[in-house]
Amino acid sequence: MKTPEIVTAEQWQAARDELLVREKEATRLLDDLAARRRRLPMVAFDQPYVFQGPDGPAGLPDLFEGRRQLVVYHMMDNGPDDYCPGCASFTDNIGNLSHLHARDTTYAVVSTMPIQQLSAFWRRMGWTMPFYSARASSFAEDCGVGQGLGLSAFLRGEDGRVFRTYFTTARGVDRLRADFNLLDLTAYGRQESWEDSPEGWPQTEPYQWWRLHDQYDQGSAG
Repeated sequence: MKTPEIVTAEQWQAARDELLVREKEATRLLDDLAARRRRLPMVAFDQPYVFQGPDGPAGLPDLFEGRRQLVVYHMMDNGPDDYCPGCASFTDNIGNLSHLHARDTTYAVVSTMPIQQLSAFWRRMGWTMPFYSARASSFAEDCGVGQGLGLSAFLRGEDGRVFRTYFTTARGVDRLRADFNLLDLTAYGRQESWEDSPEGWPQTEPYQWWRLHDQYDQGSAG
């Protein structure tokens, strides 16, 4: 397996400093995008959606748990006993929610999977974040995800009305994963064929290596 070129400490520092200039440019660009995101308009979500949670039915305002903001991860629904490893990996990367709560923000996962299936999946994966089934409502369709994945941000007004302020999907969600961001800092990266890597770097086709976290001893390259 090929490896990066071996150089002196001085040569390595010079190459690192050159890359740092580009990294700082990217950081400033991300700051600019965040500033533009905070200035987006919002759209009302006034439908009387009914979700099913582990403790029974809930409306969209209930998902806020009394806080001002709500981030919803729309988990893909692949059908009975079939789970998207990408959605599961994303959920694995969500840490302690206290830091979001400290900024008046709640996090929840919503899927069109039946609540019984979601509950069984949560027990299997050991997750503790709130989850709800939107199977009996038009919430997923109104959010533009259907049975697919995405991430929405909502704001609850002083009068209790709910508004959607942001939505992203695909690579927009992908970039939020901590494991991918850490792999992007390594010499071999994510080791997927779409990446621009030197010739001879280890790579597989996208998604091929993804597993539920309790399946990595069942044929995983890891």
